[in-house]
Amino acid sequence: MTDIRPVRLAPLDVLSLGTIGLRTRRMRAVLSALGIAVGIATMVAVTAIPESSSRALMNELAALGPNLLQVTPAQDREVERASMPATSVAMVARIAPVTTVSAVANLNAVARRSDLTDRRDGSGLTVLASRPDLLTVIEGRMLSGRFLDGGKFPTVVLGAVAAARLGIPAVPENGPPWQITVADSWFSVVGVLAPTPLSPEIDRSVLVSWEAARGVLGFDGNPTVLYLRARESAIASVRAVLPATVNPEQPSKVLVTLPSDALAAKRLTERTFSVLFVGLALVALLVGGIGVANTMVISVLERRSEIGLRRALGASRGQIRTQFLTESVVLSVLGGVAGLLIGTAGTAVYATRQHWPVVIPAGAVAAALGGAVLVGVIAGVYPSIRAARLTPTVALASA
Repeated sequence: MTDIRPVRLAPLDVLSLGTIGLRTRRMRAVLSALGIAVGIATMVAVTAIPESSSRALMNELAALGPNLLQVTPAQDREVERASMPATSVAMVARIAPVTTVSAVANLNAVARRSDLTDRRDGSGLTVLASRPDLLTVIEGRMLSGRFLDGGKFPTVVLGAVAAARLGIPAVPENGPPWQITVADSWFSVVGVLAPTPLSPEIDRSVLVSWEAARGVLGFDGNPTVLYLRARESAIASVRAVLPATVNPEQPSKVLVTLPSDALAAKRLTERTFSVLFVGLALVALLVGGIGVANTMVISVLERRSEIGLRRALGASRGQIRTQFLTESVVLSVLGGVAGLLIGTAGTAVYATRQHWPVVIPAGAVAAALGGAVLVGVIAGVYPSIRAARLTPTVALASA
């Protein structure tokens, strides 16, 4: 007697059988795949957006220079205005790896748009005495006008935020300059700075020339903040010797910071929120997987006559299992591809609006597709086993 064995199905035949339910019940397939798509899209977006932000940060730091150091005196409650020695700029300049150094000093004065406004209303701005080389050290740029020339004339340069608060968006090319009052003295606005990401305190400041601050405002010449750049390879060494160089008697009262670290920490804080959204994406993916499993179980119940007929014609249990497992995987993969496209498009739109480079990590793409396949396999295991267990007689009798 010759053994009768079921015909081995070709991969295309398996795919054709596995997509019958999707092709005949399209709306149900779309709604089932939607849950997978939402989970995958969220996963791609919360992975790609922080990567785009990180790439933008690296580009920003590369352009601004990660070798900027900032030196400030430690706050002392007994001292109204903590400052550093007037010789500190020259002392820091003698450190071999230091390339440039400049300083500002808080004048504790109030800047006002007009002498008719409240004397105590300084619009939250800080008045700083500035050395003429400050712009070079912080690598700032002028939005309008020119920077301070170090002369004794009563002139000021406004930071980006200060200009907005005082209602002076730009310096007029022709005609008389804008006038503001600083400590009841009139000063001419000669320039407006563009934003300085590594030195946000400059954005909120009204900068007065060093000599004008001495002559008009009674400045004593002691800086409150030093800005310096050093060779990048020697940043750690310079940072270690700065406190003793600035204040040899009390080096513990000198604080040295790396502004690029603060900017990186800010972006890192933003990235930590992505962990929460990854969790939400996994929950959405789980819900989508349950939706696919539910759809497959219902599909098995509705197609018992088809299962019974195929079993009666010689289809093996393995072929029935493969058919329904294939349908579940294809349904999940379609949702995964849709989610990948949606997530990529959403990331591109958001990154473009933020002026960031669009970065889609290869790992996110692989995880999206792999996750979709895994969900399809897990969601299809039980329905496919249940379908394979149906005997031809039971399946046809219950149809």
